[in-house]
Formats: sequence, structure tokens, C-alpha cells
Amino acid sequence: MKDEIDAERLKATVESQAGRIRKAERERRTLLANTIYLGTLGLIFVLPVIAGAYLGNWLDSRLKGYSFSWTVTLIVLGVFIGAVDVYLFVRGQ
Repeated sequence: MKDEIDAERLKATVESQAGRIRKAERERRTLLANTIYLGTLGLIFVLPVIAGAYLGNWLDSRLKGYSFSWTVTLIVLGVFIGAVDVYLFVRGQ
């Protein structure tokens, strides 16, 4: 009697684990999907940095004399914004 209960419990456990393995194999991401995901992360991080550099350069060109303080400030701000965007994107996945 006890052996039958243990056998049924073992059978149920093995079937459950086999089902999870089959589901994981069906839902496995392809190389292309992973490449697209990493490319998206790169763009999410780099675009605010580039935008900050261009905007900072434009602001510095409007000031009298040679200055680069806006460029550096907005690049650092772009790095911070890009890092937060990447964090939120990865957390949302």
C-alpha cells in the first residue's frame, strides 16, 4: 500500500518535471532573439549619451569663448539616464 503511494507520488513528480522541461525547450530564446535583445539594450543605453553630447556641444557653441562644461555635464546625465533605462527595461522582461 505504502509502496503504491510512493510510486504514484514519484510518477507525478517525474511527469511534472518532464512537462517543465518540455515547456522550457519550447520557450527557449533563439540566437537571433538574444542578439536583438542585446542590441536593444545597447541602443537604450547609448542614445541618451549621444543626445547629451550633441545638446551639450550645441549649448557650448552658443556661449562666448571656448567651454565644454555643458557637454561633459550632459554626457554624464546621459549615462545616468541610459543606466536607469536599461535597468527598467531588464526588470520589465
